[in-house]
Amino acid sequence: MFAQFHSNMALLKDLYSPAFYKNLSNALVAVMPSFNKQRFISQIFTDDFGDKELKERMRHTTMVLHAFMPSDFKKAVGILEKLIQQLKGSGTEADGLAYIFLPDYIELYGIDDLATSVRALEEITQFVSCEFAVRPFIIRYGNAMMNQMKIWSLHKNDKVRRLASEGSRPRLPWAMAIPELKKDPSRIFPILENLKNDPSDWVRRSVANNINDIAKDHPDLIIELARKWKGAGKETDAIIKHGSRGLLKKGHLQILNHYGLNSKHIRVSAFKIKTPAVKLGEHLTFSFTISNLDKKKQTIRLEYGLYYNKSNGQLTRKVFKISERVYEPGIKLNIHRKQSFRKITTRVFYPGKHRLSIIVNGEEKLIRDFILRDK
Repeated sequence: MFAQFHSNMALLKDLYSPAFYKNLSNALVAVMPSFNKQRFISQIFTDDFGDKELKERMRHTTMVLHAFMPSDFKKAVGILEKLIQQLKGSGTEADGLAYIFLPDYIELYGIDDLATSVRALEEITQFVSCEFAVRPFIIRYGNAMMNQMKIWSLHKNDKVRRLASEGSRPRLPWAMAIPELKKDPSRIFPILENLKNDPSDWVRRSVANNINDIAKDHPDLIIELARKWKGAGKETDAIIKHGSRGLLKKGHLQILNHYGLNSKHIRVSAFKIKTPAVKLGEHLTFSFTISNLDKKKQTIRLEYGLYYNKSNGQLTRKVFKISERVYEPGIKLNIHRKQSFRKITTRVFYPGKHRLSIIVNGEEKLIRDFILRDK
């Protein structure tokens, strides 16, 4: 759900706008008649509000709201649940990113009341995902919370089932890591087992992302899982394939063997970098020829590795997938690709020598250098 949260955060902070708080205040008045709308708005828009980023505005909203809520957490949760119903009734759609302050409220003020918080998280996640908020409860309550996640994995609502998987990811982006699950992911596997044939593609993608997280620390466990789940169904096979993407990009031998990927009879030729000197903001363009020299058809996974120049002059590789398809015997294809060096918020480009490699079934076949210029 939070793919949009992972980029353009400086723009997304403006979701917390005067119009948003007006709508929120009106809903709060409807469920809490004593709510002082004017005082709430004045406390929200402090002198430094404009300088706050997205997550800072979220936490600020949580803390200001808390001052207007009952001190009894159970009563406060009741009001939040009524608030969600009021918002829905007034036409507010679920999964609005600005409403992540609701699970944040549970995380911040409900950590000492597991039972009430579990009930609240189960309800709130059906309106806005609680994948971030659930993680402190896993850290604090360990097995008790993971048992609850397992129960959620069987819930009738797909958003609750997804919370079981997404919330238990050891390395969920933009969220706190869960050290114990990174060290020992065994408590996650019963959840994934329950969800491996889930009817929701949204849930299955979360399972694949969880598997990819685990593979970063425990590749052997994922190899074992791949063997165990092989042939369990089309959707389950797709989960494992997507969950193994990190291992495949690294050229992990066992996962390559699992998928019958080898490069023994595959030849790469005519590799040419057409823009040996690339200007920042433009594209690297390159081409090569791939040939299947075998007498039988082969599955060929084509990737390229881009070795970015770092600030210290060292090179670091990022792998990009081109395709994965079956090649008939003797087939020869010309491949043309380009890679953007347009400025982005998630990577800083440093001028100087870079490197490009062609990767076939996990094996780097050919490598060429090129130069990135800032002018």
